[in-house]
Amino acid sequence: MHFAQYYLDCLSQASYLIGDETTGRAVLVDPRRDIDAYLDDAQASGLRIELVIETHIHADFLSGHLELARATGAAIAFGEAAETGFPTRRLQDGERLHLGPDDATGVTLTVLATPGHTPESICLLVHEDPRDAEPFGVLTGDTLFVGDVGRPDLLSAAGRTPQDMAAHLYRSLHTRLLPLPDATRVFPAHGAGSACGRNLSTETSSTIGAQRRLNYALQPMAEDDFVRLVTADQPAAPGYFAHDAALNRDGHPPLEQAPPPALTLDQTLAARDTRAAALLDCRPLSAYTRCHLAGSLHAGLATRFAEYAGSVVAPDTPIVLIADPGTEAEARTRLARIGYDRVIGHLRDPAAVFAGHPARTVPSRRIDAHELGTGQSQLVDVRNPAEYAAGALPGARNIPLATLPSRIGTLDPGRPVTLYCRSGNRSVIAAALLESRGFGEVCDVVGGYQAVVAG
Repeated sequence: MHFAQYYLDCLSQASYLIGDETTGRAVLVDPRRDIDAYLDDAQASGLRIELVIETHIHADFLSGHLELARATGAAIAFGEAAETGFPTRRLQDGERLHLGPDDATGVTLTVLATPGHTPESICLLVHEDPRDAEPFGVLTGDTLFVGDVGRPDLLSAAGRTPQDMAAHLYRSLHTRLLPLPDATRVFPAHGAGSACGRNLSTETSSTIGAQRRLNYALQPMAEDDFVRLVTADQPAAPGYFAHDAALNRDGHPPLEQAPPPALTLDQTLAARDTRAAALLDCRPLSAYTRCHLAGSLHAGLATRFAEYAGSVVAPDTPIVLIADPGTEAEARTRLARIGYDRVIGHLRDPAAVFAGHPARTVPSRRIDAHELGTGQSQLVDVRNPAEYAAGALPGARNIPLATLPSRIGTLDPGRPVTLYCRSGNRSVIAAALLESRGFGEVCDVVGGYQAVVAG
């Protein structure tokens, strides 16, 4: 058996290439949109990708099933309950996918219907040979993570209440996954940092036995208790999730990876002033806060860039990148991974441009923890609900970064606003958003809540 995990740190996303080396037949599970690594590895290993399987309709990234189908001729498969806008193979519960020379030998995948995270969610049980007494492992999609389980409240499950989906998730876990042998390896679709759960581990694989012992959501409890547990304090979902779920369900244009054209400062400012595009500054935080173009948004390329960009830039918005030289193509690719394809250009060599035109730039206003006062400032905590519940500054309102665009109207633009997060990264992103929306007196706390608590 050929088995490879591809883990994308910037999205905490995992995909899998599984093949039978005796026949060369292979499947690709939950692929990202830029597919060259899969194609190169399959060719080097003598494998033909015949089927692309999605464990569910993803909301947190734009999947590469259409790109792979175009490149390889592979069929696309979803769980039986999926409704898509393009031809797919419907995988039925219990169906066996044989990659070996016949139905009795070779690598075999068994489909397990596991609704809960979404109605169409499936897991894939992997045997190196169907005659083996125990499976090699199970690809758990967003049903079971290392340290957590899939959240039941995302928009790809529209029309179902979180409580209803959580009840389905409980039954899927207890009837389909927990009965598997303890030694069965667990290979999830996401790891720590993903907004698809709240307590994901940095480990990218585990075993059923380890999860049975250590995963808080798999401890003995009644279904009602489980439902209450997994529907509480989930992280705010970025605004692009609904957009990506729709594109993954209905179809999307093929990925284009040409680097965006270089623009002059005047062209960049004209795009801003005419509202022809959003300016997205993806330089490091220190460079952005030192000087940036007024009205530009911020999401550092070294952070969870695509997720943060998708939290403050609306889908289908034209974008001009402000990036360090040589990073423009990477920024474009990472935006494309969440379906943000309308990058119309990038400012050529921002550092040199800003040094030559200092009057065109502004610094960020930041304060130290000891400067926090009661005053008339609106104090806003942009962390997720669970972080806020664990401890917050007196008088702070909790407006998670992912929900800030839709809740800006609850803030008074005529009064000062002070923002903070855990360490000072999300608060800078939030401050940039407010400034771009016309808020005049905005600052954030350097070091965030951690710095305040440390004194």
